[in-house]
Amino acid sequence: MRNSPGSTPPKVVATDLDGTIVRSDGTISERTLAALQAAERAGALVIVVTGRPPRWLKGIADATGQHGLAICANGALVYDLTANSVVASRPMSDELVGNLIERLRHAVPDINFAAECIDGQFVHEASYIPRWTPEVGTIVGEILPSVTKPVAKLLARQEELGSDALLGLARATIDADFATLTHSSIDGLLEINGPGVTKASTLEWHLAEHGLTASDVVAFGDMPNDVEMLAWAGRGVAVANAHPEVMAVVDEVTLSNDEDGVAVVLERLFAS
Repeated sequence: MRNSPGSTPPKVVATDLDGTIVRSDGTISERTLAALQAAERAGALVIVVTGRPPRWLKGIADATGQHGLAICANGALVYDLTANSVVASRPMSDELVGNLIERLRHAVPDINFAAECIDGQFVHEASYIPRWTPEVGTIVGEILPSVTKPVAKLLARQEELGSDALLGLARATIDADFATLTHSSIDGLLEINGPGVTKASTLEWHLAEHGLTASDVVAFGDMPNDVEMLAWAGRGVAVANAHPEVMAVVDEVTLSNDEDGVAVVLERLFAS
């Protein structure tokens, strides 16, 4: 049974970052930080579950007060925020990556690819234009000949289509049991993981080691890459700025990320 608003406080708080607790200006508010810390003091396990690669989690431990494990790359990696190291991974095979590139390139004109590897390496084709300044060590070239470690997450960009349209074309081309297809932006970026690899499945696996299940979890998110987690959790909560796919599966909608929507719910759930 899904948790009701007045039930016992959840044992686990699982939250996405960007668009959920991270505001439009790139910060996490003092109110949200205080609410996360209050949940932890009350005995809840607070865990970050994000599409970001580990290298984009620098400073998150200080910003959120969390120093345990984070689930990254949409479930492909589990990262120790204290040791700054990957402790578990669910990578894609080279065969799968090659097959996906071939099939998507055939189906979608002018699509361009990049890959996040389990060792933190980022590789992108020359035609793939990152939306950020590439870090030192970024490799530009064909994906498979260039990677030195297995791929955690494959990225595909076609900005003229937009992310929803690109995801629709990809889902018409690639079966769900062949790979996990999703997105977390509006700028024509597709995010691809191995079959069955989602935020939800890795969170479920991680929590099972603590004797915890979906009924113990309240989860927060805003984009299609959060859908499985929000549907799986005992209570799924969307921020007001969430994507329609998210709105369709949640139990509750709170205020937006810029209005501290996650904090509003946590303050209610963990009221002393």
